[in-house]
Amino acid sequence: MKPIQKIMVPLAFSSISKDILQYAAELAAALKADLLLVSVINERDIEAVQVISSFGYKIDEEHYIEEVKKQRTHMLEEMISELDFPEEHIHFALKVGKPARVLLKVAVQEKVDMIVMGVKAQSELIHAFTGSVADKLFHRSPITIVSYRDEHTSAKLLKKVKG
Repeated sequence: MKPIQKIMVPLAFSSISKDILQYAAELAAALKADLLLVSVINERDIEAVQVISSFGYKIDEEHYIEEVKKQRTHMLEEMISELDFPEEHIHFALKVGKPARVLLKVAVQEKVDMIVMGVKAQSELIHAFTGSVADKLFHRSPITIVSYRDEHTSAKLLKKVKG
């Protein structure tokens, strides 16, 4: 088995992102691996900004992307400051596009050995129509994916299993 040298952590800055990052950092420390943190600005959001702009509102794609980058960089810096993990072994990439496609491309290009991510809870109806980024990655990734479960999700799933 090839040693794990680089772990990618897709970050959507959800309520469990800090926990996912903490878990990945502990895993990376145990494996002596680097962390690659990747956040993707969904192109669907950019398209929405373009539509709003076409109605005459003073917002444009460029300013929207810059503002999101600033916000995510700030949130990431806060999360990293709380980690007990060497910052020189943490790398960050902020991309724009279709999240699942971009994440897979980055993982392959960066020669990632493992992906650690959470599964976002969605309603079954929404999931049936759109699927989730996590689902797409689980089905398409040639790279091992570790699925993080927070306590709430674990308890909910455990309840279903027990019936």
